[in-house]
Amino acid sequence: MMSDHNNCVLALDMERNIIGGSEKALQSAIKNGADLRIHTEFRHNEHIDTSSDNDQLIREVSDFPATYLVDNRWVAAIMTLRQPVSLPDRFGPPSMSFFMYNQNGLQATARPYLDGAGCAETIGTPPAEMFNGGGTPKPMKHMHYINGCSSDTKAPAINFIYDFYTYRFLVHDDWTEVLSHDADGNIISGSPKALEEASAAGCEMKVGIKGICEGLFGAENTMEHELFIQTGPHYYYTETNFMVAETRPFVRVIPEVPMTYKDHNWDFGWAIVRSDGHVAGLWYDPYTLKYRKTYGKHAMRWFVKYK
Repeated sequence: MMSDHNNCVLALDMERNIIGGSEKALQSAIKNGADLRIHTEFRHNEHIDTSSDNDQLIREVSDFPATYLVDNRWVAAIMTLRQPVSLPDRFGPPSMSFFMYNQNGLQATARPYLDGAGCAETIGTPPAEMFNGGGTPKPMKHMHYINGCSSDTKAPAINFIYDFYTYRFLVHDDWTEVLSHDADGNIISGSPKALEEASAAGCEMKVGIKGICEGLFGAENTMEHELFIQTGPHYYYTETNFMVAETRPFVRVIPEVPMTYKDHNWDFGWAIVRSDGHVAGLWYDPYTLKYRKTYGKHAMRWFVKYK
């Protein structure tokens, strides 16, 4: 259903029990290409600085541009452009901050240091200490460390649960699917012409790419999955009638239920997608920052935002 505002399709309490909406509603919205933001609440001296006497409640709403639908039954979403922040007035360690949230409230984050050197205060620090209280006098009482990996590398990661006072999954479901095709570009529904007309009118576009994480770091028999990401520049070839688009950056993670970070199960980069099924990838290894290029074919669905 198209809407002019964000709708809360799933709400969890502090213990991650469902108190509103449903997982099915969230899955249906993501499958329809909906944008996702997640609203959480915490207190400053419980989550930001445990040595502070500031107990002010903070309401955070963050965007998750890359969304996954795994096995047609599980949603996980990743922040793709975030730098760590030390509220209320400064940045944290200079790295990307690829927070990942699952539909059940399980969280994770990975921090690749883009300068290739890393931060002396964090590289080599055990993940539980790095994310669970840092160097503050007492740990975060609402933080539950699950496991971590790669702490001695330039891309440490951790899986955890933080007991936010609320979790609200907000979707903006105003995308219209205009084309679906298989990996060889055979049209299942819609038409590339609809993409041409929408692009020429200045409309935004999003693509759902099936199986984009297959073979990642040598993974075999990966679970069925579809990655949804907005595109930037569009190029329509008027004689051969196919669309070319470059995606926004996103994180690839070997799909599972739930989604977690592990040693060598994720990377990040961009894709060039075409309506004939061709996908070219530019991927950065988070541990070395060396890139590699891939070329393949994938079934895709294309969405347009007409408003």
